[in-house]
Amino acid sequence: MKNKNKEQFKRLLHFLAAFIIIGCFTYMFSKVWNRQYNVAMKERFFYYGNVLMVLTYVFIYSVCTNSFGGFRVGYHKILNLYGSQVLGILLTNAITFIEISLVSHGRLPVEPMIKLSGLQIIIAAMWCFLFTKFFANIYPPRKLLIIYGNKSAKELAKKMSSRVDKYIINEAISCDEDIELIKQRILDHEAVIINDIPSEMKNQLIKFTFENNIRTYMNPKLSDIIVRSADTCDLFDTPLLLSRNDGMSADQAFLKRLVDIFLGTLFLIIASPVMIIVALLIKLCDGGSVLYEQDRLTENGKVFKVKKFRSMIVNAEKHGAILADKNDDRITPIGKFIRRTRFDELPQLFNVIKGDMSLVGPRPERPELAAKYEKKMPEFRFRLKVKAGLTGYAQVMGKYNTTPYDKLKFDLMYIENQSILLDLKLILMTVKMIFMPESTEGVDGDVIATERENHNTHSREEVENIIK
Repeated sequence: MKNKNKEQFKRLLHFLAAFIIIGCFTYMFSKVWNRQYNVAMKERFFYYGNVLMVLTYVFIYSVCTNSFGGFRVGYHKILNLYGSQVLGILLTNAITFIEISLVSHGRLPVEPMIKLSGLQIIIAAMWCFLFTKFFANIYPPRKLLIIYGNKSAKELAKKMSSRVDKYIINEAISCDEDIELIKQRILDHEAVIINDIPSEMKNQLIKFTFENNIRTYMNPKLSDIIVRSADTCDLFDTPLLLSRNDGMSADQAFLKRLVDIFLGTLFLIIASPVMIIVALLIKLCDGGSVLYEQDRLTENGKVFKVKKFRSMIVNAEKHGAILADKNDDRITPIGKFIRRTRFDELPQLFNVIKGDMSLVGPRPERPELAAKYEKKMPEFRFRLKVKAGLTGYAQVMGKYNTTPYDKLKFDLMYIENQSILLDLKLILMTVKMIFMPESTEGVDGDVIATERENHNTHSREEVENIIK
């Protein structure tokens, strides 16, 4: 009961932590604005103008940093949290300096903003460290029971055990056991994971955990994802859920296309120096072609030619289409770098501007590989309900070893919830992924070992033994 009472204050503590760093940075910016930039302007701002500048700064910093996940104390690892804060600070101050330059009608020095950024980055490091430790002490990792129905639970348990600062897989039980025994075991744990069990049993257990106020994690099926995005229909005295299944409205689709053209062109201009350098490096590496084109699938199964920087040796697929893995020996030295930084994807901006792709959407898959996936997963074709994307939920959240089925779930989550705001958030998350590749990777083995000692939890081998 004590832990449950603490949970009620978690949202408040997150708000207070965010309020502290936002308040601190707001005060620092107001001093830089009032003492340096405002006095240097040809036409100075007065009371209301100064208030508006400060409030604009607060808004930009809050939106940018929140999009990167910079306020999610206790959720992200400390380095991930700090990296998100740094990206939020740099983006906010860059936008703010552009804003100040536009309203000043003259050239102003950038040094005050650079000094402000440096000091904020130092303060952010202290904030991340202190509040991460604070939350870790107040909210220790939860002891979990996993209820499984097939062998895939082993992989899920391994993934969750990599975050020993948040989860301890304490016990596993098969859905083949008597349901009364399972309910009894649930009561001995702080939370439960339900993974691919029969629907009838899942419904009973969800009602049981709801009644007993026990936190429940579920590995969703595709139908769960579709139902989750349904609207409530209040026309009758019987509750109904409505899944429209008709995609974006015409006005949303038109706006999305305008955003693709505008941001695609803007990103192409910004990335052009990098693209020139990458092209030269590829050419110097082995003298082969810089770009290559490949058949890919987009909306409604339409085939188009995707453009990418060549990251593999010439004639890498002379024996047919083979899906590349992280350590593929066909990848060139330059190819490893541009794949890790996602620079190999930059020529796809031409596809976005042309209209073959969108900035955000499911990854464009090769027809032959999609056909293989569809033999095992007929639902894989659901991804073709929208245009393929340069980035997307699956691209941001997935890793090299993420299964096609889990990537399909991420894609379906995006398709069922797509909006312009979600697109902008995923674009910012992609920026974070480029500068912080480890933000979507697993935790380092040594770190896991150290934290496992601290929390007295299970090794990966022990997790495998728990789930047989």
